[in-house]
Amino acid sequence: MLRTVNRVVLGLAGLLLVALGAAVLTGGLDLVRRWHLPVPPEWPFDGPGDVLLPTATRQHWRAHGWWWPAVVGGLAVLVLAALAWLAAQLRPRRLRETVVDCGDGDTATVRGRGLEDAMAAEAAALHGVDRALVTLGGRRTAPAVRAVLTLAPHAGPAAVLYRLRTEVLRHARTSAGLGRLPAEVRLRAVRHRAERVG
Repeated sequence: MLRTVNRVVLGLAGLLLVALGAAVLTGGLDLVRRWHLPVPPEWPFDGPGDVLLPTATRQHWRAHGWWWPAVVGGLAVLVLAALAWLAAQLRPRRLRETVVDCGDGDTATVRGRGLEDAMAAEAAALHGVDRALVTLGGRRTAPAVRAVLTLAPHAGPAAVLYRLRTEVLRHARTSAGLGRLPAEVRLRAVRHRAERVG
């Protein structure tokens, strides 16, 4: 759904910018007179020296006290909306559900949040893991795991990764009926206060 919305928004924004750029270019190069292009009577550009808003129109709108606050406010809303949209694109997408092959020709869907919670609980129970955060990404038919494990001070990273691969990921792959389940794992050390030795 998000990809469809992104494509529609990008398509509309692209069409608007291309149309605006073509209109400015046509007016700036005086192509209407040179090529005898048919334009509607409301066409804003009359020639290379013309502006979008004539002086009389600009003075008319400036006389109203709300004009500049409305222009600045509208532009600020546009910038904030663009920044929010950009932040949404950069945020890693979570998989809402994954498709499981039942083996008899049918498929079932497993909630992504449920699989994430089960994997996080199992990973947090591993020896040496203080906290675990698991998110699913990728496609519905080919999910991928992103895990952040906070290790206790005494934990061995190699041993934790081995048990994560051979236990947690294998259990998730088996229970969801997946042929493969790639994972990206980040390890963090838990912060603890320095102890005084006397």
